[in-house]
Order: sequence, then structure tokens, then C-alpha cells
Amino acid sequence: MNTVKPFYTHESDSNIMIKKDRQEVTDWTDDLEYINEELEYLLDIEDRMLNNAQLYKQLHDIRRENQLRLGILYRYEGTMRNADECDTLACDAFYLHKHEKNRNDYLALVKKYRKIKLNVLSKILSNSRR
Repeated sequence: MNTVKPFYTHESDSNIMIKKDRQEVTDWTDDLEYINEELEYLLDIEDRMLNNAQLYKQLHDIRRENQLRLGILYRYEGTMRNADECDTLACDAFYLHKHEKNRNDYLALVKKYRKIKLNVLSKILSNSRR
């Protein structure tokens, strides 16, 4: 098996961390784009099978929130280039704090989405038993 090394021994720790952070943001945006696709299916399912106004609102709200988070992450990804130019601990701390905030917001959104998705799936099952 031929594996690609994402980091090289001659790279500084800060360059390695920046690469890791960039890859992480790419993974987050990929996940949120996939959630957008799933939400279209879940909205269609809700419309055809469930007709639940509360669930309809939750799905639309999470879709809006997901799209906003995607926009924030795309803009953040563009500003990550500035982290390369940090030459003080304060600058490094600023980008570290920003990255951690984006991670926490991403994780909170995914958790919220999963809860709504489980709700849709459980309602489908309860409707199919009738």
C-alpha cells in the first residue's frame, strides 16, 4: 500500500499545524455540503410522508443554519493564509482561538442536525407501523 505523507520532516511545527487546520476545514465543509444534500432528501420525505409542520420548520431552520455555517467556513478558509504570516504569539493565539471557535460551532451544528435527522427517521418508522 502506497501512502502519501502529508507532512515532511523538514517542515516547521507551525507549518504542520497550518496544513492540519486547512485539511480539517476542508473536511468540515465537505461534511456540511453532504448534510445539505441529505437535508434536501429529508425535506422531500417530510413533505411526502410526514406533513409535520414542526419538523418542516426544524428542517428548514437547520438547512439555513448549515448554509450560513458553510459560508463562514469558506470565508475562514480564505483568511487562513494570513496565519502563515504570524510572527508573534498573540497572532498565533488569535488564529488558534478562531479555529477552535469554528470547530466548536461546526460540531454543535452537526450534533443538532443528527438530532433532527433521528427525529425524522423515528417519525417515518412510527408512521410505517400504523
